[in-house]
Amino acid sequence: MNEALISLRERITSGAAVVGIYGLGYVGLPLALRFSEVGMKVIGFDIDSHKVDTLSAGKSYIERLTPQRVQHALARGLEATTDFSRSSEVDALIICVPTPLNAHREPDLSFVINTVEAILPHFREAQLLSLESTTWPGTTDEELAPRLEAKGFVPGQNCAMVFSPEREDPGNPDYGTQDIPKVIGGMTPTCLELGQALYQHAIRTLVPVSSTRTAEMTKLLENIHRAVNIGLVNEMKIVADKMGINIHEVIRAAATKPFGFTPYSPGPGLGGHCIPIDPFYLTWKAKAYGINTRFIELAGEMNHYMPHWVVQKVSDALNEQGKAIKGSHILILGLAYKKNIDDSRESPAVEIMELLRDKGAALAYADPHIPRFPKMREHYFDLESVELVAERLYQYDCIIIATDHDVFDYAQLQREARLIVDTRGRLQAGANVVHA
Repeated sequence: MNEALISLRERITSGAAVVGIYGLGYVGLPLALRFSEVGMKVIGFDIDSHKVDTLSAGKSYIERLTPQRVQHALARGLEATTDFSRSSEVDALIICVPTPLNAHREPDLSFVINTVEAILPHFREAQLLSLESTTWPGTTDEELAPRLEAKGFVPGQNCAMVFSPEREDPGNPDYGTQDIPKVIGGMTPTCLELGQALYQHAIRTLVPVSSTRTAEMTKLLENIHRAVNIGLVNEMKIVADKMGINIHEVIRAAATKPFGFTPYSPGPGLGGHCIPIDPFYLTWKAKAYGINTRFIELAGEMNHYMPHWVVQKVSDALNEQGKAIKGSHILILGLAYKKNIDDSRESPAVEIMELLRDKGAALAYADPHIPRFPKMREHYFDLESVELVAERLYQYDCIIIATDHDVFDYAQLQREARLIVDTRGRLQAGANVVHA
């Protein structure tokens, strides 16, 4: 280890290192707050000036991260900025930006690449660059390292580079940022050593692996495992529905087996930034090796189909009452991709809304966690969350339970609503309840 990296290790180990977090969203902001809480100086970078201004004012735009936590971090020296020239001030640069799909459902690394390109003019020796954004195996050494090397920065010699995938689980009360074991792979053994020295300040358990590619593949396996099993249980739901069987009762019964079975819940489709997207990162990369990932792609097709299946169930249920979707007033209950959070990224509720809008429905939504329909890259509705008042529930021709937040009064819904299409199995089937 040369003199520059020895100095970096000393700064990291002592806690004197300055940490830069790039992307202050659902992954980056919790990590920034965590490093601040353990006493490290943090600078948060984001291209969204609204986020920067909100944080600088001691406020939060993520429901589970309280203003008090932000204010505490500010008192400890947290700064938020849109000025990427300040990258020269930090010792560790952690990239937590989105990795979406493009219109052809192929990986879109533009946020990562643009961030790296914004950093490079200010990058210096003895800095550690960590990528946390989910991506295909090989991204760190094929896409990022060459960009640094072109500027004279060689990982393991005069700088360090690691991949350490995020494992945030919004809404999980049992696992905060510090509680979730963190996988980390380095470009070289020296890089791995420095990466571990950094993250051990903030994370209780580290899981070192042999390479950045192993770490990248680990993240994909975790999420593909979930996507495939959710695809399986969604297909089972459709089969059970045709047979007049309650799939939720079946799952509860199967889950009593103390070995060999892991329960997964069916729903209206996949949501969140990871599970609907990550499988396509591997299937795309696998094609470069001449491999067709048929099993993964089949699960993806099933999960992609689920919002369409829900809309068909709505159509059938309305037809039973002599109505069409066109002209019907339909309330979407829950906009978030899972219950008790304010995150609507890739939410199947939004796709269901678009399908219904295309068929002429008059739409409203209720989600106290998301008071106004958020800005999205591909979707928009000029709507605000409506209040669930008992006397108004009957005005809707159909209410769709898309996200089963605990704050909803389900007994009241079942009493007052004309028709409920339940995609989450929250209610027992009845005269006005249809499972989808």
